[in-house]
Amino acid sequence: MFTGIIRDIGTITGVHKHEGHWTLVIECNLDMDKIEIGASIACSGCCLTVIEKDGSRFLVDVSLESLDKTVIGSWGTQTKVNLEPSLKIGDEIGGHLVSGHVDGQASVKSIEEAGGSWKVTITAPEHLAKYIAPKGSVTLDGISLTVNEVSGADFAVNIIPHTWDVTTIGMHKEGDLVNIEIDQIARYVDRLMHADLKKAS
Repeated sequence: MFTGIIRDIGTITGVHKHEGHWTLVIECNLDMDKIEIGASIACSGCCLTVIEKDGSRFLVDVSLESLDKTVIGSWGTQTKVNLEPSLKIGDEIGGHLVSGHVDGQASVKSIEEAGGSWKVTITAPEHLAKYIAPKGSVTLDGISLTVNEVSGADFAVNIIPHTWDVTTIGMHKEGDLVNIEIDQIARYVDRLMHADLKKAS
């Protein structure tokens, strides 16, 4: 479990493609003494398991399912990724509860400056659009963000200068794909509503 508060920006320094999975080497500034083998780290929103570490770098395996559902398949050496170690009991939840299970890929529709911040408009996959509501939460590339506006499958988020500087969101351009995870509360509300409808029928 994660909070969507990015702790570091890592750099992919190795991509090893095997039959059935990839292994990624990620260089970072996280305190690797505090991260154990088998620990979970959200890499631009995708929960991955540390299988090896050495100095300032760690290795993770990526399954075919993750490669298919997320933007990881487009990563190469020098790709920058948002990093967040998993939440521990007692840690502050500064964003919102994030599972690290990416729901799909969304696309950046536009980026524009707005009064010292940036308005980023995203187009969500059609099947996920119903879960996104104004003032609700959404996770983009592992970043916990508040939805400001919604129009069909498009929604806008406001990026303050701090978030722009300490995450990869400012590195994107129009047309780029990002990992999206919808709010868990929205998912469960939808599930409960459909369950009630089935009972009523």
